[in-house]
Amino acid sequence: MEVTVRYAETDQMGRAHHGVYVVWCELGRTSMMRERGVSYAEMERSGVLLPVTRLKVEYRAAAYYEETVRIETRVEAARSRSVRFAYEIIGPGERLLARARTDLACIDGEGRTRRIPDEVREALRAAAP
Repeated sequence: MEVTVRYAETDQMGRAHHGVYVVWCELGRTSMMRERGVSYAEMERSGVLLPVTRLKVEYRAAAYYEETVRIETRVEAARSRSVRFAYEIIGPGERLLARARTDLACIDGEGRTRRIPDEVREALRAAAP
């Protein structure tokens, strides 16, 4: 998935704010899930939620205003009640801007841990290496 750095996402020097990288990870994750037939919005409506429980970002280089960046997303592990995603954010000239990982737990509408629905887990496992 690709996004263009917007002015509102930058600091005074035109560099993307560090927090926007987290948003890009979410965009990459939900886009990748949708490409595999899993709609996060539909999951939420059915009472299946996947909140982030852990986030790690390693910043390597800055992205700048009006640059297009690519978010490469993959599933590292899809377990019965959790899933781990890994991301690479790539800038112009194939420059590595950041690497990130997120762990997500599956919960119900009351906040109780639950199993990831089989069809969702299988779609995610199919995306794992």
